[in-house]
Amino acid sequence: MCGRMAVTLPHDAMAQIFAAAPANALPRVPNYNVCPTNDVHIVTGGDDQGQRRLGAMRWGFVPHWYKKPGDGPLLINARAETIAEKPAFRSAAQERRGIIVATGFYEWTKDEDGGRDPWYITRRDGAPLAFAAVWQDWQHPDTGDRLRSCAVVTCAANRPMQVIHHRMPVVLEPKDWPLWLGEAGKGAATLMVPAAEDALTWHRVSRTVNSNRAEGAELIAPV
Repeated sequence: MCGRMAVTLPHDAMAQIFAAAPANALPRVPNYNVCPTNDVHIVTGGDDQGQRRLGAMRWGFVPHWYKKPGDGPLLINARAETIAEKPAFRSAAQERRGIIVATGFYEWTKDEDGGRDPWYITRRDGAPLAFAAVWQDWQHPDTGDRLRSCAVVTCAANRPMQVIHHRMPVVLEPKDWPLWLGEAGKGAATLMVPAAEDALTWHRVSRTVNSNRAEGAELIAPV
């Protein structure tokens, strides 16, 4: 599962790391509390000239049959095990894959009293997280307004991560980016697996982040 994330990289750094041309309007950074329905940074595959794009999309996939964005469940995650079968994601998994860029993400455990304790999870090597994602170009049936939206692809958690949660985002390694983006032929389904057991690290953070209105670098400070 992935329900909240943080992004601290400057736009030019993201564009350079992913060899992508940045859009004019990108979500603000740093943002230590990116929530569902917020815009996220997403890299999409090469255009006719082979140029990747770094753009913004709503986090919360809107299937083409929705009459409005809130017409059904908020689809922030897409399960790797069923993504090729679910009507909402089937076409996107084949044709519209992207990479959501993040610095870290949050997960929660419960204490003995039922309180929710947040954990901040990053790559152990300090590199940005590249989440496998699928996206949709949705059009309002009456007004014609368009909205691009996306979902994080998730898989079963690797062994260390199971201490916190039984699911985790699919974290792509740089060598796999071309295949996931459709630049290197077929076989992207083979990438939807848990991250290596030594890939991620985490620490407890303040329950302040339990509020979707919380802001500031202190949200990711260890406690």
